[in-house]
Amino acid sequence: MNMLKRVPVREQNPDIRINNFEEVCFGYTYNEAQAESARCLQCKNPKCVQGCPVSIDIPGFIGKIVEGDIKEAFNIINRYSALPAICGRVCPQEIQCEQKCIRGIKGEPVSIGKLERFVADWARENNIRPTRTKQNGRKVAIIGSGPAGLTCAKEMAELGYDVTIFEALHEPGGVLVYGIPEFRLPKEAVVKPEIENIKALGVKIETNVIVGKSVTIDELLDKEGYEAVFIGSGAGLPKFMGIPGENANGVFSANEYLTRSNLMKAFDKDYDTPIITGKKVTVVGGGNVAMDAARTARRLGAQVTVVYRRSEAELPARIEEVHHAKEEGIQFKFLTNPKEILINDKGWVKGMRCVKMVLGEEDASGRRIPMEVDGSDFILDTDTVIMSLGTRPNPLIASTTKGLKTNKYGCIIADEDTGLTSRKGVFAGGDAVTGSATVILAMGAGKAAAKAMHEYLSLTSS
Repeated sequence: MNMLKRVPVREQNPDIRINNFEEVCFGYTYNEAQAESARCLQCKNPKCVQGCPVSIDIPGFIGKIVEGDIKEAFNIINRYSALPAICGRVCPQEIQCEQKCIRGIKGEPVSIGKLERFVADWARENNIRPTRTKQNGRKVAIIGSGPAGLTCAKEMAELGYDVTIFEALHEPGGVLVYGIPEFRLPKEAVVKPEIENIKALGVKIETNVIVGKSVTIDELLDKEGYEAVFIGSGAGLPKFMGIPGENANGVFSANEYLTRSNLMKAFDKDYDTPIITGKKVTVVGGGNVAMDAARTARRLGAQVTVVYRRSEAELPARIEEVHHAKEEGIQFKFLTNPKEILINDKGWVKGMRCVKMVLGEEDASGRRIPMEVDGSDFILDTDTVIMSLGTRPNPLIASTTKGLKTNKYGCIIADEDTGLTSRKGVFAGGDAVTGSATVILAMGAGKAAAKAMHEYLSLTSS
């Protein structure tokens, strides 16, 4: 075995997978996982752990795979992560733990994400589940059942608290169920069992509860007996460009498009959820959500083009997702920006006027600023446009909670290390604080907030 090269993971053939919504990546077998684990150098000062937002003992669990003790490998991961089977699939490991792997200096880094997935899948298949701890009778509320809320709930339940999650939608999971497609993250096989593991700790989940309408945070704290609240409500309000024609029929936000397909099963013929497939779909944006929308539209039978105003080097999407999109026949137009959506006499999209861009000087964040090239306008033939330009939090919770401060983008202002907000007893984390980001960063925020909530409650009488 070449120890400098990682063990490749098997995947569905692109020509086959564009016709189904089954998972693209098959994951490691037991023998493949052991072979890949053997590449770990078991560093005494593991930099990979520093790169993990939830600080998993990576050498610890990988060492147990080498020994063949997969149950203990899972126990190690479970101490740090609420959603290992999910993280193993959707985390950007290449810019986190794997980027810091010493193996990567002279060869390829250890495939940490695929190994985490292997362990979590093995535990699920062998019915290994966390057990409930003794409860202390003190009630805490969690708003939102996405990755931040689920992580905070798990941590608080393990500390003995009586935890209730309030979820606005009819199914728990947040972005894990409405945002990420089936072919990247299977709902029945992966997401639901992970949520069941959290419920096994005694966590209650109430769906169809819109905090700010059904009940307010003030009522939870003042009338319902909850001693602390964590807001992990995400950022589900889509952004648009504000260009002419954006209100045409056939223009979607990526959020709506993916929610119809993922949560409401529009891709499944057994469901009657409507979705406009389009013959020539254009996705505007370059993040993971844009890739998800583009790859979904491809599976629904469209020719798909991704339009991005910067170059390929600046694409924020995961390298793996871009690679898969290209394999699936999705076209990319870089250094291109929409100026107007053209509409036919029936109000439907008939094309999009775009302009070429060049990259100028760096902005405050270090990214080069895209600028229009004069006289470079052209018409892109398209009948459906999906805007994937990021999201911001819904203002409902902040507007119905006394003393809860937000910034100019509508994000809840919270301490970066503790999640503490301007309202006593109220903590927040994840996309509701940062705007749209990654699953694992939201989990890290939920974990940090749980620690701070416990410290806060330890100083108050029950």
